[in-house]
Amino acid sequence: MSFVHLSVHTEFSLHDSLVRVKPLMKAAAASEMPAIAITDDSNLFCAIKSYNAAMSNGVKPIIGAQLLVQTSRIATPSLITILCKDNQGYRYLTDIISKGYDEGERDKEKRPIIPLDWFEGRSAGLIALSGGREGEVGRLLLNKRNELAFDALNEYKELFGDNFYLELQRIGHPADDRYVREAVEIAIETETPVVATNAVRFMAPEDFTSHEIRLAIAQGRKVQSLREDMTAPCTKHQYLKSPEEMRELFSDIPEALENTVLIAAQCSVDITLGKSFLPEFPVPQGMNESDFLRESSERGLEERFRYYFKTDEAIAAHREEYVARLNFELKTINDMGFPGYFLIVADFIRWAKENDIPVGPGRGSGAGSLVAYALGITDINPIPYHLLFERFLNPERVSMPDFDVDFCMDKRDLVIQYVAEKYGQKAVSQIITFGTMAAKMVIKDVARAMGHPYRFGDSLSKMIPERPGVTIEEALAEVSELRQEYETNEEVKVVIDHALALEGVTRQTGKHAGGVVIAKNKELTEYTPTYRADVGDSLVCQYDKDDAEAAGLVKFDFLGLRNLTIIDHAIKTINARRGKEGLPPIDILAIDLEDRPSYELLKRCETTAVFQLESNGMKNLIKRLQPDRFEDIIALVALFRPGPLQSGMVDDFVDRKHGRAEVTYPHPLLEGVLEPTYGVIVYQEQVMQIAQVLAGYTLGGADMLRRAMGKKKPEEMAKQRAIFVDGCLKHNNIEGGLAGSIFDLMEKFAEYGFNKSHSAAYALIAYQTAFLKAHYPADFMSAVLSSDMDNTDKVVRFIHECRSMNLDIIPPHANHSTWLFAPHDGKIVYGMGAIKGLGEKVAEGILRDREYAGEYQNLTDFLFRNSMPKRVAEACIHAGMFDYTEMDRSELLAVCPLALLAGKQLQKQAGQGMLFEMEIPPLPRVDVPVMETDIRLSGERKVLGLYLTGHPYEKYRSSLMSALTGQLIDIVKNAEDDTIDRADKYYNITIAGLMTGIDIKNTNAKGNYAFFKLDDGSARLDCKIFPKGYHEYQAFIKDDNLVVIHGQVRMDTRTETVSVIVDTVQPLESFLQNQTGRVIINLPEGARPFREMAKIHGLSSLQDEGSLRIYMKTTDQEELVEIPQPPISSNGPAIQKLRDLWGAGIVIEYVKQQGKVASRKVSIDIDPVAETEDLEAVRADLRLQLETFLDKGYKAMYGSSESGMSPD
Repeated sequence: MSFVHLSVHTEFSLHDSLVRVKPLMKAAAASEMPAIAITDDSNLFCAIKSYNAAMSNGVKPIIGAQLLVQTSRIATPSLITILCKDNQGYRYLTDIISKGYDEGERDKEKRPIIPLDWFEGRSAGLIALSGGREGEVGRLLLNKRNELAFDALNEYKELFGDNFYLELQRIGHPADDRYVREAVEIAIETETPVVATNAVRFMAPEDFTSHEIRLAIAQGRKVQSLREDMTAPCTKHQYLKSPEEMRELFSDIPEALENTVLIAAQCSVDITLGKSFLPEFPVPQGMNESDFLRESSERGLEERFRYYFKTDEAIAAHREEYVARLNFELKTINDMGFPGYFLIVADFIRWAKENDIPVGPGRGSGAGSLVAYALGITDINPIPYHLLFERFLNPERVSMPDFDVDFCMDKRDLVIQYVAEKYGQKAVSQIITFGTMAAKMVIKDVARAMGHPYRFGDSLSKMIPERPGVTIEEALAEVSELRQEYETNEEVKVVIDHALALEGVTRQTGKHAGGVVIAKNKELTEYTPTYRADVGDSLVCQYDKDDAEAAGLVKFDFLGLRNLTIIDHAIKTINARRGKEGLPPIDILAIDLEDRPSYELLKRCETTAVFQLESNGMKNLIKRLQPDRFEDIIALVALFRPGPLQSGMVDDFVDRKHGRAEVTYPHPLLEGVLEPTYGVIVYQEQVMQIAQVLAGYTLGGADMLRRAMGKKKPEEMAKQRAIFVDGCLKHNNIEGGLAGSIFDLMEKFAEYGFNKSHSAAYALIAYQTAFLKAHYPADFMSAVLSSDMDNTDKVVRFIHECRSMNLDIIPPHANHSTWLFAPHDGKIVYGMGAIKGLGEKVAEGILRDREYAGEYQNLTDFLFRNSMPKRVAEACIHAGMFDYTEMDRSELLAVCPLALLAGKQLQKQAGQGMLFEMEIPPLPRVDVPVMETDIRLSGERKVLGLYLTGHPYEKYRSSLMSALTGQLIDIVKNAEDDTIDRADKYYNITIAGLMTGIDIKNTNAKGNYAFFKLDDGSARLDCKIFPKGYHEYQAFIKDDNLVVIHGQVRMDTRTETVSVIVDTVQPLESFLQNQTGRVIINLPEGARPFREMAKIHGLSSLQDEGSLRIYMKTTDQEELVEIPQPPISSNGPAIQKLRDLWGAGIVIEYVKQQGKVASRKVSIDIDPVAETEDLEAVRADLRLQLETFLDKGYKAMYGSSESGMSPD
């Protein structure tokens, strides 16, 4: 007597299983189980994975699911397990689960609740297990509602007939024995078959604690809390028991075991895999897809000729080459059966462009297709840049083409909607993804679930290298500190062991960044079940990308790229202005790719907001390379990756470009292939071309060689080497030694080579953004700011960039602002959309009325023409919308209530037909003080989320620079630099700024901790302070406090965000008082030092002690001269006196404690005299000392005793 497990949850149940599919199938095969059923919770996520894994291990796969079903007998849903007997049952189960996510109600875990009557007419091919004690029959029996239990049993038997089984479980639950006894009794009475299951949730007994931790993490609880819960959802017995263990467990009910084998024998689902089903594209009558593709491509190529070559002579010179390439590509596409794919992609791109939705010029290897260029799928001509079609679609290796298409981020969903309407709402969906427990996070989660304090798990997770995909095992091998903790600290070992058990387990669903599938003339459920994460969410298929394609669906990639939105916004504002000026519009695809100002901007590394070129690391590479042609930008995109940067090839590339190293080629025949990259192999296409030119490979065969080099299989590489060496000799008489050396070189660079088609397409977007920044800075930066208008942190950074470009950012303006940021007279006007409380509908009304009735004269006119609450009107005033009027913001706020009343009165008169008799009265003037700077700035931050016309920290910035690690913008850029080793970024820093957005959390046991942002006007940084630090510094942790912080900077590679872990917090003024620093008096040109020195007379009488020593500096002397006066404070009467005397010439600098002030000291004593004495009296008093020390003093300052000066 054997046994088959018919109730197994895998990790794809998301919250209640540790079972991984491949190890499960291997274990089933090892135990000689003939079959196994995967019955995940309310889904078929892993149906294809489990089907393939079972078949490859010689185990029959049984597809099923555990569902929640609802009847009128019990208020809450009950469990049922459904197994598929055949393909019809598989289709029915797919339909029911999909319908559940589409139409069904949800439980608190967002699982669909299936009405039992949905199975009417859809039960053929399905086997139903009752759900044990949690099924409806079981629950009624345990609640002593036996009559209803009989009713329920009869209904299930009517639906499923002989395919309904009462499910028996002995998994250690207190109610098991009673349930099994009563279930067997009712089974005998009603002649219903019984079946034994074990509700498997983990593989082995020793996995139980790890499984408990998994449950605790999913529920946000501690394991101890879970164990104390009498309704805990699992027991230690729910592992993959052997047939022998199950026989022992159910020795008294042998038929329950026998029925598992009988059920398994009935189940046989045969899923067709590996065959793609392209949707049919509608073509004109009398044509097929191949004919229509040729006609469309030839017509498109003629249009491209006119656009690209301009003259008939140029077209004639290139026609033969282009037509031959087009014909080759068309033959390949048609022979491989993919004309419909190209037509579908071209159609939705055409629709997007016609409907004002920006589309990228290309992405990935698809940019190498001339057919794609002719059809308008791409906008980069592949031939001038030697982009290869075979890199995209290889006639010698049949695989689906895969165009990645970038759309405007904001309108991408409209294109997907168009496709759904064209091919059917039930035939189109996006693709599911599965998030897993990664090394860093799983360690934190396990530590927290086991009751350890946050610091415990956080400190362990920080020992994991910051490398995408790194595993705990790799970290233990690489990081000695982590390994030592693991080997010597039992608590650490326990946490890491459980983390190892959970690492990589699926924890959540997501949505593929751009993948969309289209079913061929059918509903998606012919191929895949569908899913909605919650009611109203977008539809996705339940199979991930690989499984969906294996099931026959074809994937199309609809990706969102914010930079396309930026370019489109900028071009529209530029062309609107050019239209008013009578100038022709700018066509971004027709700009000069040899524009000098654009390359000069790149060479100056002014690439913030320039696509692909804005990181600090990229700026460093640009500084070295000094790009001056488009091919250099293509190379930049390809070279700026860890492999090339660490291999030395980038250094070689740069040196060759600048003549510091000779440009050489492995063979003279390769000059045409490698000339664009100065003889260095940079691209995958170059590897292919070398094989073609030297060894006679077809480009299809060369693509196979490239792939083989990437996989590094020794036997395949030996085979390819022989083919290459023989080919070199046969086609070009190249002897074996040289041919072998070239093959080795290709193999080395193939490891780092990048797809040139992708580089070229993205280099074009990069160049377009650089061109716009160079020629239309206000238009471009207003578009950049608008694209991230909802992200205040980014707005702060981009405003900082604008100011570095000498671009003024002016507050929102009633007569110039739009909803978004907008250029105006070479400046950027803040968008109304950034004003908190000013909704889009109100803003639309403001803009509409301004367009219709002209500019707003004053606040009354504005409020007459736009109805709004007082708080909204005041927000507009605080934002600066009426700074163009004669009134200060304080006066505007004072008269705002009167203006609102006047506006309402005018509206009333207008309603009585007196519109043309009205005049807008001037606002009454009120005598109120001008708004103080701090109040103005506070108001701006309240309504805009940031300081716009100044910053509270600004007056300290220059003096603190030398005492801090850097400005916040520098900290952020350094942490984001892709070329810096992650470990080098986690350093101690000292930073300063204003606290904002404080969020205090409670950890119960350890006390409060806090999150806040630090803002210094250049950027914002997220900060976190733990309970110990919070307890010590909580008095300083207040909104709007100016503080100095010591801590460590962190870069989260998962979220790509920079943050700071705070160690200490100190009020800024307190910090300044304790700092060593200096006051530098920068003398104006032509000033006579000793005369200026005399003005300080009497300073010490002010009794203003501090830490700042005083120095003097002339315009023609770099070295400082120390003035022999006692140190003064940074904010007392002494510094004020100096500012009265020299104004902007006074600079305060603070230095790090270990720093020293480099200067020379003039030893001239100046006796204090009363401040009432005039300068002549002071000079008389000093004359004798000056005569004596003149030569000494002059020599100290200028290195010479020949002053030629009198004491005057």
